[in-house]
Amino acid sequence: MSLQLLCQNLQEAVACLRSGHTLIFPTETFYGLGCLATDTVAVDLVYQLKRRPVHKPLLLLAADVEQVWTVADIAAMPKALAAFWPGPLTVLLPAKAVLPPALVNEHGLVAVRVTSHPVAAALAREAGGPLTASSANLNGGQPVCEVEKLAPELLAALESRGQVPCVVADTPRPQGGLPSTLVEPLTNEGGGVGDRAPRLRIIRAGAVSQKCLEAAGFIVEE
Repeated sequence: MSLQLLCQNLQEAVACLRSGHTLIFPTETFYGLGCLATDTVAVDLVYQLKRRPVHKPLLLLAADVEQVWTVADIAAMPKALAAFWPGPLTVLLPAKAVLPPALVNEHGLVAVRVTSHPVAAALAREAGGPLTASSANLNGGQPVCEVEKLAPELLAALESRGQVPCVVADTPRPQGGLPSTLVEPLTNEGGGVGDRAPRLRIIRAGAVSQKCLEAAGFIVEE
């Protein structure tokens, strides 16, 4: 991979994000392809670069809980779920109007989590908002843990759009493994999301097991 594709430091990478560009950066599991989640043009570009169907909303990474508030109604989340953040638990929450429609599902929900990767968190914090976090591969391709294995077609597409630099190779490198678990909080029968025996639906199984969620006091439904 050409050295000109590499960001020399975090400040250069943040400048790319603030300028409406996309970045390849490390997350806990794999390298991700992302941009500022509130930048509609950049979000559209991520879909184009990945050749990803627009009906499949991207997940978001936030630096902290306060950032989640800027894009989603966190009041709809059972309080006990916050114990899993930062970490590999992604939660579907009511989206706020600042987000592009492509990031919101048909029920008005956005998938977001607080990342535990120091580089991803620093990028979101310094850029000023949550980032989209789709794996850095073409749709249907394999996610990668090493920059040397990034798809040449993806890098060429970024370079052809004048995106130089576009890769953050700072350590720690992604560790692979299971993706984040994706859950949807369910409304209790009395109305609202209560603190007693809150209910969840697992949309995508991952690093946080059903057993862990049940041990935290949740009723997990099919």
